[in-house]
Amino acid sequence: MAENTTQVNSTAVPSGEVSHEATIFAEPIFNIGSFTVTNSLLSGWITVVILATIFVLIGKKVRQVPKGLQNIFEIILEEAFNLADSVTGNRQKTEKFLPIVLTLFLFILINNWLGLLPGIGTIGFVESHAGHGVFVPLFRGATADLNMTLALSLFVVVLSHISGVISLGIWAHLNKFVNIKILVETIKKAPKDPMLLMVNPIKIFVGLIEIIGELAKVASLSLRLFGNIFAGEVLLASMMAISAYVLPIPFMFMELIVGTVQALVFAILTLAFMAIATTAEEH
Repeated sequence: MAENTTQVNSTAVPSGEVSHEATIFAEPIFNIGSFTVTNSLLSGWITVVILATIFVLIGKKVRQVPKGLQNIFEIILEEAFNLADSVTGNRQKTEKFLPIVLTLFLFILINNWLGLLPGIGTIGFVESHAGHGVFVPLFRGATADLNMTLALSLFVVVLSHISGVISLGIWAHLNKFVNIKILVETIKKAPKDPMLLMVNPIKIFVGLIEIIGELAKVASLSLRLFGNIFAGEVLLASMMAISAYVLPIPFMFMELIVGTVQALVFAILTLAFMAIATTAEEH
């Protein structure tokens, strides 16, 4: 593996064996003050630059009567609206949420595909570690880093709660989880209506389950995306170790499909979470 890498620093490299182990965390590349820049963060920045460049170029060529590439993007956008409407059931909500959801979809999709490009994961440098050389790739697919997928998941869940508070008010949104209204009703009316002692505690318990569900959303979103992309990278590395020229090709096509599906699943779940959070409990 060391023969296929590019040396980008002057770290002394031992003359022994050079290894590269797949890790669930990103490797640090350099520091800006106390801020550590990792290889997955570099890939994330590249994705942002790619998307910003594409949108600026398309924005300069927007015409009142669409044609060519603008036509294609308008068709894709219209289909995205239709798909989002089927999830939210409300065009107003779709118009509010789709810009965020579509941005997340494109960011994740480009990151998923970026990990398949030549040089990503194979160009880097060798560091000395515990008496032997360790290869550190300069770039790494951002969504193959658990920190990145966890950050995206936390962003989605927190944003859904902010949307819920804005749409319903903090009191109505809070009562979905800690049902103070039901608790007060139970204390006041239980002596007159004993049935409340049977029904209302169940409602309170359901609210507590909802809190656990919110934590499960973070784990589900982050681990699903990370697991699929990381597993794909390990699979491709294994196939390349067996035969570097022909064997990985069908698996690369498969990873293109997996990357698209995982980005779509993440986006649709984000849209669903935001739609549910902005819906009143009685609905």
